[in-house]
Amino acid sequence: MAGSTTAERGERKRESSGPPPVRAARRRRLRLIIASVVALLFFGSGAFWLLYGSDLVRVERVSVSGTGVLTPDQVREAARVPLGEQLVSVDTGAIEKRAAEALPRIDTVDVVRSWPDEIKLRVTERTPVLLVHQGGKFVEVDDDGVRFATVEKAPKGVPALEMDLSRSGSSAASLRRFGEDRLVREAVRVAGAVPESLAPKTRSVKVRSYDAISLELTDGRTVDWGSGEKGAQKARALTALMKAEPDARHFDVSVPSAPASSGS
Repeated sequence: MAGSTTAERGERKRESSGPPPVRAARRRRLRLIIASVVALLFFGSGAFWLLYGSDLVRVERVSVSGTGVLTPDQVREAARVPLGEQLVSVDTGAIEKRAAEALPRIDTVDVVRSWPDEIKLRVTERTPVLLVHQGGKFVEVDDDGVRFATVEKAPKGVPALEMDLSRSGSSAASLRRFGEDRLVREAVRVAGAVPESLAPKTRSVKVRSYDAISLELTDGRTVDWGSGEKGAQKARALTALMKAEPDARHFDVSVPSAPASSGS
């Protein structure tokens, strides 16, 4: 019995410990895991030092793209990118905010880290769709109705915005109800809906009230457009009407389902 018991104990010990090749494989896996952890710690600390402590990844250059009216130097000055700062620590949001606040002509600016030592500023400028004549100069208005810049010379092909708002009647009521900013946005909607072939020939967009917006063309013809609503339908109606009545001097598409023309 004693001998049998000893043999059984030995057998159980071998089963729990496993054969020598299995134990060796386990030891190799354990060593591999330990080595991997050590390597990760080593490379992790090295990467941390490279990003936050090394002079190799500091901001040395600032490039600017996408400018038209603005110059790259103007954008750099407004953005005030901190040269010499660790590239990973640069506050891109703060750079975007500084540039947009200092230069209203900027619509958007994307700040991109370009490793190892460059910040790229990708600028999109606002495009004027209307002009407001003011004191011998011109205020540019973009497609959101934002008055973003004053220029000495009117950009070619951009119609003038005329706010012909009286202090009585429908004009006054419209102004009280909607406010001037909303009426400007309606004028922008109209300018954006004008048929592409007619846009370069549009001299001015005149606003008398929300429902009374008209166009004056460069050849003296006029268009009653109405409000900024149903712009696509009004554009199609105006195109068809001008083809059908090429000698007419006045067109009315304020009700696009019943356009009219007059004069010759």
